[in-house]
Parts: sequence; structure tokens; C-alpha cells
Amino acid sequence: MNTGELKQYIKGDKIIWVILVMLTCISLLVVYSSTGALAYRQDGGDTSHYIFRQLLYQMMGYGAILIMLNYIPVKLYNRYANAALFIALVGVCLGLIFGRGGEATGRTLRFGFISFQPAEMAKVAVVLWVARLLANNQKDPRLLRIAFFKTMMGVGALCLLIMMANFSSAVLLFLTAVIMMFVGRIPFKFLGLTILAGAMIVVVIYFAAPYMPQKAGLGRFLTIRARIDRHLHGEKAATAVKGLSQDDFAMIAIHRGGIAGVGAGKSKISNFMPAAYNDFIYSIIIEEYGLIGGAFVALLYLIFLTRGGVIIQKCKWSFSIFLATGAVTVIILQALINMSVSSGIIPVTGQPLPWISWGGTSQLFTAFTFGLLLSVSAETEQEEQEQVENNLRPDDILPNEDLLLTKN
Repeated sequence: MNTGELKQYIKGDKIIWVILVMLTCISLLVVYSSTGALAYRQDGGDTSHYIFRQLLYQMMGYGAILIMLNYIPVKLYNRYANAALFIALVGVCLGLIFGRGGEATGRTLRFGFISFQPAEMAKVAVVLWVARLLANNQKDPRLLRIAFFKTMMGVGALCLLIMMANFSSAVLLFLTAVIMMFVGRIPFKFLGLTILAGAMIVVVIYFAAPYMPQKAGLGRFLTIRARIDRHLHGEKAATAVKGLSQDDFAMIAIHRGGIAGVGAGKSKISNFMPAAYNDFIYSIIIEEYGLIGGAFVALLYLIFLTRGGVIIQKCKWSFSIFLATGAVTVIILQALINMSVSSGIIPVTGQPLPWISWGGTSQLFTAFTFGLLLSVSAETEQEEQEQVENNLRPDDILPNEDLLLTKN
């Protein structure tokens, strides 16, 4: 396949494609330098293993995006949104029952040589399902109220289940649904009550955590309380390496980075951080490339947010609007959580930096999210082109120059 043939398959907003490629380059550089200690612990010092694995999954992600753009119409996501939510609920339940714990990332299901986190799948499912509910109930305010209560029941149940293994993913899904409902014209009083209820749940978990049984996944709430306490009040006796925890090392990495950074591949702090290549990868970016590099990464996500807004404004169909809104919201919120954790703004929690952090099937689910937005963009561009072609009338065609000259 030559370059010309390939270009016809690369559809959608070109700037988002450029951002994806730039994030890929950054990911490969930082993952290679931050997995050195992991390579010596698990792969006999083979530092190339992880960068090739990252490249493999990202190429699979690009392949998934191309398939979505060229072979799956956007309306098909509406049709199978209910099934997607059901599969996500089943996956989360199986993860709680049979899954194994990860490094602050919740439960992981393993099927042979393949493993994935159901919470990552749930992010895509929630976007599809909430977009379907909102799009199918826009004609009447009474239908919007029904959509609101259905959303709260479905997303609420999913968030409560995910919360037992991954609190931050539950919060991310909850905020995504709220933002989508805001765009979907759900009354402000309902959204306000929803946010208030969510805040009350967090407060109840914080104060009730010491009295909850440690079995059945409820012990996770004690971990949430401990992280909040450490963030607010500090901790006199940290149990991490050399008396320091990962968030302490993240602060040291940012301090070492300064304005211009210590240089590519010269991170030292990543050798002491178990999640340097995942949850705290933004701090390693700043250590190696300085505040300049950190600001550049943040700028890429900001441009992505801007382009997402442009795509949403051009959409003509309600389902496409809500689908694009959800896809943009998930990516941006996840990036904000990761960068905020690395910068010490919020308590430690496990969220990868989208398309940069090291990962396996989580990269594929992130690719699906990018693919949803690009699919909406490609569909909108195609509709605009068809409209221009349909609006051309014979009167609009310029007269033939040769005939004009002959008449003269």
C-alpha cells in the first residue's frame, strides 16, 4: 500500500491525528527510560522489551482506529450501546470475583496470555450508553428526566462496583456522565443534586472506612481514606523505599527537572518508583524534559480539547454530539487526574496518562475512545462534503471560456 492509498483511510480531524503521533513519540521515549529498573527486575535487563511492547499495542490501537473509521458507521454504536454497558457490568463483576489486584490500578482479568482491566472497558461503555440515552430522549423535557434517572441507575451501579477496586475510575465515570448530561440539557437542579450526592458518598466513605469490614472489597475504602489523610496532613512514618512514597519521589523528580530537565533517558527517580512508567509518568517527563516538556504535553491535551470542541460544534446529529462529548471528556479528565497526582495537587490514585503511559489492553481501550471522536469527525466532514456537492446547481457552473470567445 503506497502513501496515496493510505491517506484515503486516514479520516477525521488531521490535527488530532498529529497529536496522536506526537503522543506516541513521547510515550516511546519516556517508557523506554522509565522501565529500566523494571527490566532488570523481571526481564534480565532487556530494556528493549517494554518499548517494543508499547509500540506493538499502539500500532494495534492505530489499526483499531482505522477499522472504526472505515468500516463501522457511527449509528452502529447507538444500536449496541446497551450491550456494551451490560458487558462492562459483567466484566466488572467478574473482575471483583476472579480478578487479581494491580499496582493501584484496580482489578485485572486474565484470559490466557491476555489480561485487561474491566474499568477501562467501562469508560468506553459509559460514553456509548449515556450518549444513546440522551440522544433518544431530546424531544420532550419529560423524556429528559427519564433519561436522567436511567443514567443515574446504570452509571451509579457501575460506579459503585468499580469503586471497590478503583476509586478514581469510578469518579472519572461519574464526572463524565455529569458533563454529558449537562451538554444533553438535563436540568441544572438534577445535576446539582447529583454532584451533591456524589460528594456526600465520598464523605461517608471517608468517615465510615475504619468501621467497614476488610473483606468483600470494602477494605479498599480504608486505602482511600489513608491517601486523603496523607495528602492533607502528611505521614510521619511512610512505608515506601527509604522512608519515601511514590508521591514524594514524584516531587523530587519535578524538582530535579527544573525548567529544561536533566535530559532524555537520564531519569534517576524512575528507578525508585514502581509506577513511574504508568501513574507517575508525567513527573518523569518533567524530570527529563523540565517544565518546558511538561507544559508541551499539557498543551497537546489542550489542543485536543479545543479540536474536540470544534468537532462537537459541527455535529448535526444529537448522538454524534454526545458521543464526541463523552470521548473528549474521558481523555481530558484522565489526563488531568494523572498530571494532578504527579504534581501533588490531588491524592494519589491510579490513572494512566492517555496514550503515553505504559500499558497493554488499556492502550486499546484508549484507542477506541480516540476512534469514537475521529469517527464522528469523519462522518461530519463527509456530510459537509455531500451537502456542498448537492448544493451545486447548473446555474452555478461557470460558462465555458472557449464558447465565450467564439461568441465574441
